[in-house]
Amino acid sequence: MTIAVEDLNGVPVLAVLGRWTAAEAAQCFDWVETTSIPAGGLTLVARIDALDLTGAYLLRRLERRAEEAGLSVRWSSPRPELLGFTDTLNAEVCAAQPLPADAMPVGALLPLDRLGRWAVHGGDAARGVIDFLGRIYAVAGGAIGHPKRLRPRSILRQVYETGLQAVPIVALIAFLISVIVAYIGAQQLRQFGAQPFVVDLVTIAVLRELGVLLTAIIVAGRSGSAFAAEIGAMKLNEEVDALRAIGLNPIELLVLPRVLGLIIALPLLTIVADAMGLAGGAMLSWLIVDIPFNQFLVRMQEAMAPTTFWAGLIKAPVFAFLIALIGTFRGLQVRETSRELGRLTTVAVVQSIFLVLLADALFAVIFWEIDF
Repeated sequence: MTIAVEDLNGVPVLAVLGRWTAAEAAQCFDWVETTSIPAGGLTLVARIDALDLTGAYLLRRLERRAEEAGLSVRWSSPRPELLGFTDTLNAEVCAAQPLPADAMPVGALLPLDRLGRWAVHGGDAARGVIDFLGRIYAVAGGAIGHPKRLRPRSILRQVYETGLQAVPIVALIAFLISVIVAYIGAQQLRQFGAQPFVVDLVTIAVLRELGVLLTAIIVAGRSGSAFAAEIGAMKLNEEVDALRAIGLNPIELLVLPRVLGLIIALPLLTIVADAMGLAGGAMLSWLIVDIPFNQFLVRMQEAMAPTTFWAGLIKAPVFAFLIALIGTFRGLQVRETSRELGRLTTVAVVQSIFLVLLADALFAVIFWEIDF
């Protein structure tokens, strides 16, 4: 949905591209109002993917701007039929009686308009995600009988980039956060003479929540944004279209290796984060609470239930799938400009972190209900 200036036999023309529908009306309206019209007249060429009454009204508005300036309007391609309908509709409206004085004011319709736009955009987004999930499952299901289609080398490369290269930052953040938790816990428990329970606090918090959650948030900001940026740049350079042109499936080549690679890497990073978190808690307990390492280990084993470690680790593949899904999905949505690339990369990170936190809350409720 854009207007591009092109040259047709030495004559500048405005090419009307993409989808001109109600869902894109806000952006189309800005283009219609700000597009400069050549002094020699307006020549239009239509290469429209979808057009509804809202889009036809906006195109008619573009024609009217030229007519009000006293310039000619020409179409080098067939004029969309809906524009003729809008001409007839405008003529009938102008000939109609004015609205009664007690008619509903336009301002009262704005909340309903916003609700409608939100519903339309939400429906389109939901259909897009479901379609994307279906494509991933179809490719993954087809690769079961042909393991080479999973591209093991690409998966290993993603494990290296998203997992091994992220170990230093994940280890450092987990160590520091656990030190902070242990320090605050020690200060509060000291009021009740319960400093040994710092070990229980650190063990349960790190293994059940902090280890996997901090790792997922770091990976969302690091790898989720990288997925969106890499695939988005390929979209801008038309590399994805080139892959389709030579018969390759972008989902199989670009999406599935990243999803599987992150599903493998995130549980391993979670184990690293758990180990470093416990090490940070042990160090602070030794320095502040005077609990030696051997006593910390004994107390840690007493505080751990059989499910404590697994309650955190089970979440990791789910978080990894959500992060990879959003990153690749937003990357494939990039169109036209580098500004869109930056916006969708930001959206990918924000939505990934939000979905990770939402999934963690759902896990907490489920684990509570099943006493896990």
